[in-house]
Amino acid sequence: MLITLCGFMAAGKTTVGSLLAQSLGCPFLDLDALVEKKAGKTIAQIFADDGEPAFRTAEAACLKWALSKYEGAAAVLALGGGTLENAASARAVKEKSLCIYLEAPADVLEERIASGGPSRPLASRTRELLPLRIPVYESTAHITLDTQGITPQQIVDEIIIDCL
Repeated sequence: MLITLCGFMAAGKTTVGSLLAQSLGCPFLDLDALVEKKAGKTIAQIFADDGEPAFRTAEAACLKWALSKYEGAAAVLALGGGTLENAASARAVKEKSLCIYLEAPADVLEERIASGGPSRPLASRTRELLPLRIPVYESTAHITLDTQGITPQQIVDEIIIDCL
């Protein structure tokens, strides 16, 4: 079964996804990393050089590839924070995977974003984008998990025990 993790930036999709795949003994894919590899540059560079629409087009193409390659296989795929804004992508994720929404409130996400990590082109727009994306995450996901106040390993344990 292909498991996709959705949620806003800094929700823990990559961290949890990597741990989950390791626990399940299956491949882990990060959609942002796939886009960067295909483009030959970082997401920040794609945004700066080509703009968000070009990034979203590349993201949708990489998602289509990943869903096709791992359909029916055991794998974990961490989506980008805005991946599901594309209606066709959201439908495909809902139909071809078990989608888990890693939920966290804006203040927690902003704290995580501020604490470091990779450059995030849309980080300054958290309060603007989050209310727009939450309904998409909720309508696409089969399962919603609150990530506030628990460790990534505890989230993985909850997924394995309660969701699979």
